[in-house]
Amino acid sequence: MEVPRVGHSVSSPTSPCEDMMKNLSLDAIQLCEREGNKSLDSGIAEMEELPVPQNIKISNITCDSFKICWDMDSRSKERITHYFIDLNKKENKNANKFKHKDVPTKLVAKAVPLPMTVRGHWFLSPRTEYTVAVQTASKQGDGDYAVSEWSEIIEFCTADYSTVHLTQLMEKAEVIAGRMLRFSVFYRNQHKEYFDHAREAQNNKMLLSVKDNSGSHGSPISGKLEGIFFSCNTEFNTGKPPQDSPYGRYRFQLPAEELFSPKTNLYFADFYCMYTAYHYVILVIAPKGSSGDEFCKQRLPALDIANNRFMTCSEDEDGRLVFHHAQDLILEVIYTDPVDLSLGTVAEISGHQLMSLSTVNAKKDPSCKTCNISVGR
Repeated sequence: MEVPRVGHSVSSPTSPCEDMMKNLSLDAIQLCEREGNKSLDSGIAEMEELPVPQNIKISNITCDSFKICWDMDSRSKERITHYFIDLNKKENKNANKFKHKDVPTKLVAKAVPLPMTVRGHWFLSPRTEYTVAVQTASKQGDGDYAVSEWSEIIEFCTADYSTVHLTQLMEKAEVIAGRMLRFSVFYRNQHKEYFDHAREAQNNKMLLSVKDNSGSHGSPISGKLEGIFFSCNTEFNTGKPPQDSPYGRYRFQLPAEELFSPKTNLYFADFYCMYTAYHYVILVIAPKGSSGDEFCKQRLPALDIANNRFMTCSEDEDGRLVFHHAQDLILEVIYTDPVDLSLGTVAEISGHQLMSLSTVNAKKDPSCKTCNISVGR
């Protein structure tokens, strides 16, 4: 495989990159703007005889790769030496108009048998819509290229993190988890109106809501998994839940065994930070055989409830359940079934409402080396 290079023109690459594509050898990667359906690059001559790619097909899509193939007629096919692949994030009409425009990416690849795999975490992000178009090209003796017309533009969307990617995240989280502290309750903070509504309109139950877009952009639970957020972290000096909260002055609290027991499965879902020193891990508790459990089985790494680095449930010598949580992580626990308020108590907390610590739709810091992996953010 040739090492891809970045250059000011296709014929004069200047700087090295690594591991651009699996199954695909690149001569250069060029960032440029393209208008209409003809190339505007200097040093590239048009040649009508080269076939235009037809019926482009995208397959095997992951969070940071895809396969691409197309049909071509046999006219001058033997003269093709390279493919130009023009890849762009699909325009977001609601984007901030003052934000810098995403730079298009032109991949210049040696002509190899199709389909070819395009892979690169620095220009492909998970769960993101892209457009792609292709040219065929013939490299000339003087280093310039003769090119075909651009193909039609195809749209596709990259995938979520796979369990392989999530396992990599989990292993990074385990490194900083710290020692395990004992806890005995789960708690959920909200405004008084939330609990009043649960009593009056929801038959005394807290109902499920769809997970927001906080955390890693590639998280497979964001916008999909339904559940209820709980916390279990305690203050190391008191062993009790903190009296401050970013989510409301009223707290529902219930014994840990009501949610977490050998009758439930536990899954790792995410690891992230929000441009601060605090790191968060999202765990999912799902009653065995529930719809939430089936959702998680297909997408998330399962944890041994009695032996993991984040949150455990085990039996003591007397057969009683005991619970521990990681000291150096803030755990956000999603429970995938409705919860009846009669299982616990609701009371006002004495501390402050720290809105700055809220993680609602919080975006992950893509530059943090502690909680990012080498795939799309």
